[in-house]
Amino acid sequence: MKRKLAAAIGIAGMMVSVAACGGSDNKSSTSGTDAKELTVWLTVDAQNNWPNLVKAADAAVQKKHPGIKIKHEYYGWPDKNTKLDAVLATDKAPDVVEMGNTEMLGYMVKGAFAPVDASKFDNSSAWLDGLKASVTYQGKTYGVPYYAGGRVANWRKDLFASVGVKAAPKTYAQLTAALDKVQKKEGDKFSAWYQPTRDWYAAMSFVYDAGGSIAKEEGGQWKADLSSPESIKGLTEFKNVVDKYMHGDKTKDESDRYIVYGQGKSGMIFGAAWEGATSADPKNDKTGKLKDNLENFVMPGPSGKNMPVFLGGSDLAIPVKSKAQGVAAEWINAFTGPAGQKGLMAKGNLPNNKTDLATLKNDPATAVPATAAESNWFVPMAPGWGQVEKAQVLQTMLQNIGTGKKSVEAAAKDADTAIDKVINTK
Repeated sequence: MKRKLAAAIGIAGMMVSVAACGGSDNKSSTSGTDAKELTVWLTVDAQNNWPNLVKAADAAVQKKHPGIKIKHEYYGWPDKNTKLDAVLATDKAPDVVEMGNTEMLGYMVKGAFAPVDASKFDNSSAWLDGLKASVTYQGKTYGVPYYAGGRVANWRKDLFASVGVKAAPKTYAQLTAALDKVQKKEGDKFSAWYQPTRDWYAAMSFVYDAGGSIAKEEGGQWKADLSSPESIKGLTEFKNVVDKYMHGDKTKDESDRYIVYGQGKSGMIFGAAWEGATSADPKNDKTGKLKDNLENFVMPGPSGKNMPVFLGGSDLAIPVKSKAQGVAAEWINAFTGPAGQKGLMAKGNLPNNKTDLATLKNDPATAVPATAAESNWFVPMAPGWGQVEKAQVLQTMLQNIGTGKKSVEAAAKDADTAIDKVINTK
């Protein structure tokens, strides 16, 4: 459930009028509690997959506020932010808007969302760390986590069984030993592990597993950290994986990984939890063997612990120009509370909190993604992070490392220099 940081930084035009409304000093918990109308923007995921949860939240608010009119608008991910940016420049802002969690930062930096009191939302004390980070900026909370999607490893059981490996690995040493056997059997034109070089979500998991990070905050300023000894250790191991097991195009990202996997050109992937199943879809499975032979497992890290994974997902925010902020907060709580989380989990999503996540670990059908999500990381919540993503600094670094154009140390140092130039800039 990958959410690219869309053109959130390109919202300067609409922010002129937002600033005039008082910016982030508005208090959503105390204003607009007597509103007569509420406008909620969600993506088509809710419309198509859990409309009953939307209706339940509506009913809860309407019971407390008889006669209130609730209007819903649904958008696809590609065009949502363009429409949001346009309406935020007017006085007709929606009251609740769904955001991809990596989209939140640019809007929080510009003051587009109203702060909320996290304590007024169910299970807020147990929000997943990565999701909590996505709604937090400079010590304030500007949204509520909605649901999550994690990353897992997936491999072909038949292929690994053919070299005597009949159980998913529990340690990184077991994993690499199994990969070595498959690579030897299949030859150099086959990728025992198809790991796209430019996939920074996977690469940074190695970095965080080694105790490194993309950047660190010190004294209110962010400083790039990719050339630290810990980060270099993680990047070096990522390069080892690409060198040994990835025999595809080393200039590609992860966007078509599920297609390559479905073509039978690899034995394993590490990506979003949905990718394996999508590869096994008859439309993508060119081997005719994947449906009954794919298995998800928790990715073990070189550190000896489970690999920390990037958590994708959605958050709900209240635009600062909303005239119904109080009711908007009530609707969000009704939608993301215990009943809502139960409904979202039933649809295959990860919940927004550790309490509900623990219940999924007891079900064999959900134990792997739930366990994997316990250890997670998120991007630096720095004002200039959007510019780092827009410039594809991490992807460029990884391609230089993977293709051998630069050493790990040189590529990391160059990336740090590029990051430091913009990461503290609004």
